Amino acid sequence: MDEDFGSNLVTIEDEDGNEFELDRIDTIEYEGNEYELFLPANTDTDDPDYGYIILRIDYDNENGELMYSSVDDEELLVRVYDLFMEKLFDGEDSDEEEDM
Repeated sequence: MDEDFGSNLVTIEDEDGNEFELDRIDTIEYEGNEYELFLPANTDTDDPDYGYIILRIDYDNENGELMYSSVDDEELLVRVYDLFMEKLFDGEDSDEEEDM
Protein backbone atom coordinates (compact mmCIF):
# COMPACT_ATOMS: atom_id res chain seq x y z
CA MET A 1 0.00 0.00 0.00
CA ASP A 2 1.39 3.38 -0.95
CA GLU A 3 0.95 5.86 1.89
CA ASP A 4 1.69 8.79 -0.44
CA PHE A 5 -1.91 8.56 -1.62
CA GLY A 6 -3.28 8.95 1.91
CA SER A 7 -4.90 5.53 2.28
CA ASN A 8 -4.49 4.14 5.78
CA LEU A 9 -7.00 1.30 5.48
CA VAL A 10 -5.71 -2.26 5.78
CA THR A 11 -7.78 -5.41 5.27
CA ILE A 12 -6.95 -8.14 7.80
CA GLU A 13 -8.05 -11.76 7.79
CA ASP A 14 -8.40 -13.48 11.16
CA GLU A 15 -7.69 -17.15 11.90
CA ASP A 16 -11.30 -18.04 10.98
CA GLY A 17 -11.01 -16.44 7.53
CA ASN A 18 -13.14 -13.39 8.41
CA GLU A 19 -11.96 -10.16 6.79
CA PHE A 20 -12.24 -6.75 8.37
CA GLU A 21 -10.82 -3.31 7.73
CA LEU A 22 -8.53 -1.41 10.08
CA ASP A 23 -7.50 2.21 9.94
CA ARG A 24 -3.73 2.56 10.49
CA ILE A 25 -2.96 5.30 13.03
CA ASP A 26 0.81 5.05 13.52
CA THR A 27 3.90 2.82 13.40
CA ILE A 28 6.71 2.53 15.94
CA GLU A 29 9.81 0.41 16.42
CA TYR A 30 10.48 -1.24 19.78
CA GLU A 31 13.19 -3.75 20.68
CA GLY A 32 13.95 -4.59 17.05
CA ASN A 33 10.34 -5.08 15.94
CA GLU A 34 7.87 -2.77 14.23
CA TYR A 35 4.33 -2.36 15.54
CA GLU A 36 1.32 -0.64 14.05
CA LEU A 37 -1.58 0.93 15.91
CA PHE A 38 -5.04 0.57 14.35
CA LEU A 39 -8.66 1.44 14.96
CA PRO A 40 -11.44 -0.61 13.42
CA ALA A 41 -12.63 1.18 10.28
CA ASN A 42 -16.18 2.51 10.32
CA THR A 43 -16.50 2.11 14.08
CA ASP A 44 -18.84 4.18 16.19
CA THR A 45 -16.61 5.71 18.88
CA ASP A 46 -19.52 5.45 21.35
CA ASP A 47 -19.47 1.65 20.97
CA PRO A 48 -18.26 0.04 24.24
CA ASP A 49 -16.13 -2.44 22.25
CA TYR A 50 -14.30 0.42 20.53
CA GLY A 51 -10.55 0.25 21.12
CA TYR A 52 -7.08 0.28 19.67
CA ILE A 53 -5.55 -2.76 18.02
CA ILE A 54 -1.77 -3.29 18.04
CA LEU A 55 -0.17 -5.72 15.60
CA ARG A 56 3.48 -6.62 15.03
CA ILE A 57 4.80 -6.32 11.48
CA ASP A 58 6.47 -9.48 10.20
CA TYR A 59 7.76 -10.42 6.77
CA ASP A 60 7.35 -13.77 5.02
CA ASN A 61 10.90 -15.10 4.55
CA GLU A 62 10.07 -16.77 1.23
CA ASN A 63 8.65 -13.80 -0.67
CA GLY A 64 9.26 -10.84 1.67
CA GLU A 65 5.52 -10.13 1.87
CA LEU A 66 4.35 -8.02 4.82
CA MET A 67 2.31 -9.90 7.41
CA TYR A 68 0.75 -8.92 10.72
CA SER A 69 0.95 -10.91 13.94
CA SER A 70 -0.91 -10.45 17.20
CA VAL A 71 1.07 -9.55 20.31
CA ASP A 72 0.44 -12.37 22.77
CA ASP A 73 2.77 -11.19 25.56
CA GLU A 74 0.56 -8.98 27.77
CA GLU A 75 3.51 -7.08 29.31
CA LEU A 76 4.99 -6.33 25.89
CA LEU A 77 1.59 -5.25 24.62
CA VAL A 78 1.23 -2.78 27.51
CA ARG A 79 4.73 -1.34 26.89
CA VAL A 80 4.06 -0.88 23.17
CA TYR A 81 0.63 0.63 23.89
CA ASP A 82 2.20 3.10 26.34
CA LEU A 83 4.77 4.12 23.72
CA PHE A 84 2.02 4.76 21.17
CA MET A 85 0.05 6.84 23.68
CA GLU A 86 3.13 8.89 24.60
CA LYS A 87 3.84 9.53 20.93
CA LEU A 88 0.25 10.38 20.01
CA PHE A 89 -0.58 12.57 22.99
CA ASP A 90 2.82 14.09 23.78
CA GLY A 91 1.90 17.47 22.33
CA GLU A 92 -1.43 17.77 24.15
CA ASP A 93 0.14 18.37 27.58
CA SER A 94 2.37 21.14 26.30
CA ASP A 95 -0.57 22.81 24.52
CA GLU A 96 -2.59 22.79 27.75
CA GLU A 97 0.31 24.30 29.72
CA GLU A 98 0.63 27.16 27.20
CA ASP A 99 -3.05 28.06 27.71
CA MET A 100 -2.52 28.64 31.47
